[in-house]
Amino acid sequence: MIRRSRPLMTAAAGATVLLLLAGCGGGGGGGKKGHGIAGADEGGSDSASASPSASASGPDDRPKLVAPSDLSYTFDWPKTGDKDKDAVLTDSEQSIRAVDLAIVHQNALDKGYLYYYEGQGAAGTQKFIQNYVDHKAAITGAYRFYSPVVAVSKDGTASLTYCEDQGKAYVKYLKPVRIAKTKVTAKSYVIYHTTLKKNSKGVWVIQEVVSQMGSAQCRP
Repeated sequence: MIRRSRPLMTAAAGATVLLLLAGCGGGGGGGKKGHGIAGADEGGSDSASASPSASASGPDDRPKLVAPSDLSYTFDWPKTGDKDKDAVLTDSEQSIRAVDLAIVHQNALDKGYLYYYEGQGAAGTQKFIQNYVDHKAAITGAYRFYSPVVAVSKDGTASLTYCEDQGKAYVKYLKPVRIAKTKVTAKSYVIYHTTLKKNSKGVWVIQEVVSQMGSAQCRP
């Protein structure tokens, strides 16, 4: 499964269709007034003071990832003190942002996320993004990531397990613009297991992502 794979029920052409779109848990009610199409405004907010790095360093060709104003992140990923582990955390943070921006851009072949994904990870993520594109949907709200556990091997591979709180994040349909809000449930808390490898540029790229909704380990 690819990140934010919580299924949502939505009406399409008079039928109820199961969509594997963004995991969106939040209070009931309609979307906030004044929101435009995701990506129309640049400069989204972030809370990354505890992250290993608010902006990735390394190769000069890293994609610039700027979130729209209606999308924000909190990464409660403190430094480990280990150079390689901190690099895994930083690159994983960027990979998450890159996938979200591909959804915002409505582009399943967006170069930003392809910089951070390879092989099975890239193929699955492309399908995940395309599902949004097909249904003219994006994402909005606030995402929080926490409880990272990272391990690095001498052979240039690594693993990362972390939690995501989707309680204040929502699917945003674009035509017409509509924010689909849902209640916070156990499924709003998702655990992810990723495998990575360091490529020739020194970037930790995602090889595979497995997720589980409603993780007891991630619930408050």
